[in-house]
Amino acid sequence: MLVAASGQLSVTDMRHWEDALDPRAARASLAVRDVEEEPCPYRTAFQRDRDRILHTKAFRRLKHKTQVFVTPEGDHYRTRLTHTLEVSALARTVARALRLNEDLVEAIAMGHDLGHAPFGHAGEHALDDALRDGWGRGFHHNEQSVRVVEVIEKDGKGLNLTREVRDGILHHTGPGTPSTLEGQIVRLVDRIAYVNHDIEDAITAGVITNADLPQSEVEMLGGTTSARLTRLVGDIVDASRDSERIAQSREIGTAFLRLRKFMFTRVYLAPPASVESSLARGVVQQLFHFYMEHPEHLPASPESDIVRRVTDHVAGMTDRYALRDFRQRFMPQEGPL
Repeated sequence: MLVAASGQLSVTDMRHWEDALDPRAARASLAVRDVEEEPCPYRTAFQRDRDRILHTKAFRRLKHKTQVFVTPEGDHYRTRLTHTLEVSALARTVARALRLNEDLVEAIAMGHDLGHAPFGHAGEHALDDALRDGWGRGFHHNEQSVRVVEVIEKDGKGLNLTREVRDGILHHTGPGTPSTLEGQIVRLVDRIAYVNHDIEDAITAGVITNADLPQSEVEMLGGTTSARLTRLVGDIVDASRDSERIAQSREIGTAFLRLRKFMFTRVYLAPPASVESSLARGVVQQLFHFYMEHPEHLPASPESDIVRRVTDHVAGMTDRYALRDFRQRFMPQEGPL
């Protein structure tokens, strides 16, 4: 980035830097916050958002939240934190190749999973079921991620992120489409990242072998994680270069969807992941109901809605904290009667 001789980012510097971007790119100089702030002299609005996300408690907790395998033994399995970093790296590569705004892509990627419940999608589904059955509400981690940055962090003050970043976080999954191309990059790359690194983790865990992977898809996309990511990222760049949306080519996109379907059939919805997920769902739902019945055990919060308070508390737990809390609440303790 160009900066003034003083080391501060001037309006002219910002204009020169943004002039180098593709006309389709989001401009940090046009970014909007709900509460106006003085601009930072050294960072764009989107860089500032990235840094705010990076320093949150929710971001640090991602290192102890499940990606696929619940509390796996071994130090090399992915977590929500490593997944987030891989999404960020891939998304920045796509953004740079298309001359889109890397800073916006990075901020969205860093914040997209902040609201994930413990135990990955098993915990998410457990909270969703509990809320629907008892209160006619629901739980989706993308919506919770927005709540984290808007309401929960900074002791209820929120981070006052730009609307572009919050839009990308909200629409990285679900029925909506991000309003920026940068948000669309994160939405697509998120799937590419987890399918490929989950293949690697599943092979490491002995759940599948390389020979189990569908051969026609392997021949088209590549036989290694590196080869597949190179092919998939290159395809996005080629298919999106002159388009008003971020997309894959039909051939590569179809092959990727078939590979993703294979992962759901053989890994995500099959033992041992499915067995552990079932147990994890029980832990999350019992903790949810415990705190609904005993709100006096909840940490202090400015939130007055008890259902919302319990949801925020349980969703914010790491895997190991949830297990420790579960043992304390529901398992007999050693010692004299």
